[in-house]
Amino acid sequence: MRAPYQRNLTAGMGVVGDTFETSITWDRWPSFDANVRAAMTGALQRVCGGGTLSCRFTHVYTDGPAPYYSFSGMGRQGAEIEMWTELKKAASDAVIANGGTITHHHAVGRDHMPWYRQQRPELFHSALKAAKSALDPKGILNPGILVD
Repeated sequence: MRAPYQRNLTAGMGVVGDTFETSITWDRWPSFDANVRAAMTGALQRVCGGGTLSCRFTHVYTDGPAPYYSFSGMGRQGAEIEMWTELKKAASDAVIANGGTITHHHAVGRDHMPWYRQQRPELFHSALKAAKSALDPKGILNPGILVD
């Protein structure tokens, strides 16, 4: 609820950072990684004047990896939320533009909804909406997240 502050233990020291995850097939991995790195390096330069970006595989499958990227850069006092928002958008846009999934195993949630809606098939949304209506008729479980 108070993101990005609670997820970023170094925010009090003026650092803006986060992680983002995805999945991609092996054949698309090399170009995907190069493009995401280029987009995030550019965004870190533009937003923070530079920063760091790393990547590791959290899961590896026959079809492809689940890369988990971490980024950080120096924030400007009082502008940390706006800076984080710009970096989050750059990361998510790069993932979607290069064929990755908006998330892998950490769910969708509020932060990923604009990009999830770009990837979600309408038939899946209809089925999920029907299931939620049947299982949570009062709409008390995560209202407004996966189902409008």
